[in-house]
Amino acid sequence: MNHIAETIAFRPLVASDLAMLHEWLHRSHISEWWGDPGTYAEVEHDYRPYTAVESITRGYIALLKNKPIGFVQSYVVMGSGDGWWEQETDPGARGIDQFLANPEQLGRGLGSAMIHAFVEQLFQDPAVTKVQTDPSPENDRAIRCYRRVGFKDVGEVVTPDGLALLMVKER
Repeated sequence: MNHIAETIAFRPLVASDLAMLHEWLHRSHISEWWGDPGTYAEVEHDYRPYTAVESITRGYIALLKNKPIGFVQSYVVMGSGDGWWEQETDPGARGIDQFLANPEQLGRGLGSAMIHAFVEQLFQDPAVTKVQTDPSPENDRAIRCYRRVGFKDVGEVVTPDGLALLMVKER
């Protein structure tokens, strides 16, 4: 995993990525867990803010050999709003969500490598104390992937999106 992780890079999401992201979000292996993304205009409305440097949530395109392979979003947990993580008091906590774009790349360790590389990048910032994620308790593939990277189960929680398994990786 580490060898592959070393070859994965991330670049900030830009407005010209939104058409690709819209297409990816409609792929069945993604929409199964991320829900119906709706029209291009809805995706643009939801994700364009993630291109702004000052945004609490930032979007990234994962690249393998300079080719887009997935999407990652990262956010400051404390104060994220809209009913999310209202009990969080650690300003260094970061949340992540991500997916691999291509179904033929699933089950090969690439997702674990992508998450490992992104978490390592987040931990380069000394202010980041922990990284959390919240897959559906039914998303066995994602849960196995996070555990492989060192995330620990905290427990099931109710989020604005429904039941989730809160998982955390400490610095």
